[in-house]
Amino acid sequence: MPPDDPEPVPRLHWGPPPDGGPATTRRLRAAAEGPARPRRRPGWAADPLDELAEELAEVCAAAVHPDEIAAVLEADGMTAEQAAERYGRRDAFELAEDLFAKVPRAYPEPGPRPDPWQAAPWQSLLRAVVFTLPGLGYGLAEPFLAASREQRTASIAALVASALVAWAWNQGLAHRAYGRLASGGPAACARTLRLGAPLGALLAFACALAFPAPGGVTAFSAGQALYLGAATVLLVLGGERLLLYCLLPTAAGAALLLTADLPGWARTLPLLATVGGAAGAAARATVRATRDAPPSAPAAAPLTASVPYGLFGLACGVLTTFAALGDRLWYGDGAPASGPVVIALTLSMGAAEWLLYRCRGLSLRALAHSTNTGGLLLRAMRVLAICLSTYLGALAVLALATTALWPGSPPLTVPRDLALLLLGAVLWTGLLLQALGTAWAPALLCIGAAAGEAVAFTLRSAGPTAAQLALCGGAAAALFAVATARLGRITTHR
Repeated sequence: MPPDDPEPVPRLHWGPPPDGGPATTRRLRAAAEGPARPRRRPGWAADPLDELAEELAEVCAAAVHPDEIAAVLEADGMTAEQAAERYGRRDAFELAEDLFAKVPRAYPEPGPRPDPWQAAPWQSLLRAVVFTLPGLGYGLAEPFLAASREQRTASIAALVASALVAWAWNQGLAHRAYGRLASGGPAACARTLRLGAPLGALLAFACALAFPAPGGVTAFSAGQALYLGAATVLLVLGGERLLLYCLLPTAAGAALLLTADLPGWARTLPLLATVGGAAGAAARATVRATRDAPPSAPAAAPLTASVPYGLFGLACGVLTTFAALGDRLWYGDGAPASGPVVIALTLSMGAAEWLLYRCRGLSLRALAHSTNTGGLLLRAMRVLAICLSTYLGALAVLALATTALWPGSPPLTVPRDLALLLLGAVLWTGLLLQALGTAWAPALLCIGAAAGEAVAFTLRSAGPTAAQLALCGGAAAALFAVATARLGRITTHR
């Protein structure tokens, strides 16, 4: 006997309708299958899913989860009834799973994106020039800096101590001023500079007064401290061109020295014009920024936030001083000072600044092309190596050029050249880490290298070149590792 309620037999028919007409067939089939029951297409029939997969090929290939495809289907109006009627799937999610399985993954390369780290090369070149031209003042002031053998040590100590204090102070001041510029605008930045720059100049001059140097050395130290403070103000407020105009008298006086020996007044006037012009331009820039910008009272960062930037500036000054004067201090007055080292380093700061921007831009591009953290780390290391090697190549060319043009300069040997390149690597990588918001690591590593060179010189345990090779080499390797790890983090590029 058949059961009282036999189960209806599904009548799945995808071919031509049977006798009785299409309407009759549809009614019988609907009654047999029940509502919204998915239908499966036999293997010998053409699957409309292929056509849908072709239409959504790009979406399906780029998807990392079927839900992304389902969202596109639902946005196009796909309902569960349509998915069952047209494709034999229960709903859009089952349809999306089949599309995800059918279409191979082919993630498209990201399109071109605007680079927020674009920088004009001419601006970096301008800053390199204004970094270098002040060194010509030492040539003009050479007769005033002469001292007897008894006073020579005190004279060098006064000049170096004043310069190092000013360098460290102005590095920290620049960081604080830039922070105030970002949080409170030009007025807050100008107020910080208006107070900090004169205070730093007084502190640097006080350090020079601590040594029994001749009057000419003391006067030059005062001018040096005042100029460095004014130059910091102008550079932070974007007054590179004004600073260049202020340096033109010193550059002209140094050019005249190539043709004739100038009297004392002809040497003094260009120096006074440069210092006075820079101080006046800095004062005018701060007054204008304070007057033109609306008043605001932003929350200031603690003073301790600028400490590592000041320490980094101090360490860079000590390392550069040993590179420039190390041989003379070690071997005596007969050894020539390495003036080309300082000139090459200051000139290379233009290329260094431009390459810092390029490194940030290329790192963003590396992030866009990376699919995992390991790939980003490798790409970041490659970007860092390219930018650093490019800077070191520029520094090597400048060192060769300045050595060839500088009269009486010591020839560059392989150890000297390598020591200079390692110093350049320390400076550039440290600046990069500061730009990335990592300040204490470069400050401590560079302070350690500078202290090590000072100890080696004091104990006479290693010559200047050997100490620089060992200590700058270790610091450069450590800074490169820290910078690679920093660039390899996704959060760095937000």
